[in-house]
Amino acid sequence: MNRVLPLFQRWPFAFAFLLALVLLVLNLIVSPSFLSPARLPGTLATLAPFVLVGFASTPSILAGGIDISVGPLATFINCLFVAILIPAGLGNWDLAAPIILAVAAGIGALNGILVAVLRLHPVVATTGMLFLLVGLSLTIAQNPVAAPNNWTEAFAGGIGIVPGALLTIGVAGLIWFALRRTAFVSNLLATGESDVSAYGSGVNIKAIRILAYTLGGLFAGIAGIALTAIVQSSQSSLASTYALLGLAAAVLG
Repeated sequence: MNRVLPLFQRWPFAFAFLLALVLLVLNLIVSPSFLSPARLPGTLATLAPFVLVGFASTPSILAGGIDISVGPLATFINCLFVAILIPAGLGNWDLAAPIILAVAAGIGALNGILVAVLRLHPVVATTGMLFLLVGLSLTIAQNPVAAPNNWTEAFAGGIGIVPGALLTIGVAGLIWFALRRTAFVSNLLATGESDVSAYGSGVNIKAIRILAYTLGGLFAGIAGIALTAIVQSSQSSLASTYALLGLAAAVLG
């Protein structure tokens, strides 16, 4: 035990990696075909919404706050696409994707304004947004609405030889990788460590926090696309489930 603890302190990701490895082994014991090539696209597609909601929870936590609304935002995007955009003739990817991502990022930015500008506590602001999004989802799709054939189906299977879920997860990963090459991530981490020290160093605390929540909203929008890919219907009832799983994923990560 004395040797294990320093290992976890030196490499913080080691515990999460160990937990993932244990879960993988258990899945292989229960279902030996778990990682078979035929099942891999479907397995990754099921995992993608959870991964992306975890992504969405992370920027606000790194900024010293929290966003409880990213799970309900993903389900709201799912309902918006299936119950509003497709019936309105806006279901094609070149029309729907920009609308979805803009709405999601805008809602995230609103959370950031509530926290950074109006100085509401992050739990209060994002819990209020959670209830608002749940209410909107129930208003536009109280009962599940089946989706016709649409472009999100590709993300539940394979696109050529590439599992579709790797594209949704990969887009979020590439966005974060690109941002790490800018000053934004350094300023984000500095803000979360000590906003007073960061402000004294010339960091625009308000802008960084608004951008953090905006980025979380953008990732939640991608999660909504990944969720639609596997359910192919509006699922407002999943809001609370993804809210809890998003927070758990971010904490473990």
